[in-house]
Amino acid sequence: MSKETLDLTIAIPVRNEERNLAVCLQAIGTDFAQRVVVIDSVSTDATAAVAAAHGADVISFHWNGHFPKKRNWFLRQHTPSTEWVLFLDADEILSPAVKREIAAALPGTPHKGFLLSYTNYFLGRRLRGGYPLRKLALFRVGEVEYERIEEDHWSQCDMEVHEHPIVSGSVGLIRSRINHRDLRGIDAYMRKHSEYAAWEAHRLFSHRQQSGSTASWKPHQRLKYRLITSPWGGLAFFFGSFFLMGGWRDGGTGFAFCLFKAGYFTQIACRLRELEQAASP
Repeated sequence: MSKETLDLTIAIPVRNEERNLAVCLQAIGTDFAQRVVVIDSVSTDATAAVAAAHGADVISFHWNGHFPKKRNWFLRQHTPSTEWVLFLDADEILSPAVKREIAAALPGTPHKGFLLSYTNYFLGRRLRGGYPLRKLALFRVGEVEYERIEEDHWSQCDMEVHEHPIVSGSVGLIRSRINHRDLRGIDAYMRKHSEYAAWEAHRLFSHRQQSGSTASWKPHQRLKYRLITSPWGGLAFFFGSFFLMGGWRDGGTGFAFCLFKAGYFTQIACRLRELEQAASP
């Protein structure tokens, strides 16, 4: 371990990510974080071998369909010994600029966590507009957990995806962008978002059955779910993403990206309607 490494653990939750993982680990390098951990959901490809070849520790995770999912499970059962933890997906690539900014921001900061900024890639192209992405994924160990949502096999998502991290304290911002680039192709993209849509629909259905259960939602969550329950949600997202957020700047690729995202919102709405019909007398 180099004396130059940050007091930081990078945790990478994975399942069948052999194509993305090598690039992700190479970008992290060996002189940035004290420890790199790959949390593997019983992958059937070479994911574990790729992780070991790049010097990462591998921890196996078997989900039973209930709380906790992968990230909270790791924080509780394998609590990092470092001061900071960064959750990184296998299709997220740290740039030198991001690493420099994180290294400059962490020492002596009063913040409990940091929002990270991302650049989206679609069909192999870096997008200039369409859908700004930021998320809280870097925080002090012991200060943050992802929100607890009870579920019973709503989907095959064994990792917190849209569960919101709960932090008590100030949050900073890393402005340099992580490259969000899935190398597995459009089929993987569609499968992943189908899983996400099933989870989102069940979550919203469950919340609508419980009075006051949305009190803790953030403003952006309220807006998102308001759009989802509107019959024009998908169309509204397309116009907002393509015109207001600059998706038009990416030409045909941007048009396709915005259509796919609009279709994702529409799929959630259809799944939600199906659940409500099944539950009605």
